Formats: sequence, structure tokens, C-alpha cells
Amino acid sequence: MSKLRTLLTAMAAAVLFAPAVFAQEGAATHAESHSALWIAAGLGMAIAAFGGALGQGRVGAAACEGIARNPGAAGNIRTAMILGLVFIETLALFTLAIIFAKVK
Repeated sequence: MSKLRTLLTAMAAAVLFAPAVFAQEGAATHAESHSALWIAAGLGMAIAAFGGALGQGRVGAAACEGIARNPGAAGNIRTAMILGLVFIETLALFTLAIIFAKVK
């Protein structure tokens, strides 16, 4: 119980003091902060693409296994697979759109 209380206290302190830290100005020039933002955006997109690729691989493997077990249901499985792939890819595209909206 003591570890949980300590963790919750640390999280509450971080939430309370974060706005004051981000309100500070003048530490870095605009060009320096903007270049760091592009690096962070690139890393964020890389993580989103990596997660999407893992998800798409698992969807494809599960669909192939399902079709191999029941070839008669191949049409239904293929439709569900394509829908799942679209949702996964949409998350990566939303990440890209948010990156362009924030970095601008």
C-alpha cells in the first residue's frame, strides 16, 4: 500500500507542476525548439508505423490461418481482414495528420 501511495503522490506532483514547467519561456530559441519538435515527430511516426506493421502482420497471419482451416469461409475472412487492415492503417495516417498539425 505504501508503494501505491508513493506512486500516486509522485503522479499527482507531476500533474500539478507540469503546467508551470511548460509555461517557462526563453530557454531555447524558436529554431532550436522547432528542430527538436521535428525529431520528436519523426520518432512518433516511426513508433506508429512499427506498431501498425506489427498489427497488420498479425492480422494477415490470423487470416491465412483461418482460411487454411476453413476454406469455405475465405470470403468472409478476407472481408474482415481488409476491414481490420484499414482500421490499423487509419491509425498511422491519423498519427501523420496530427504530426503535421502540431509541427506546423
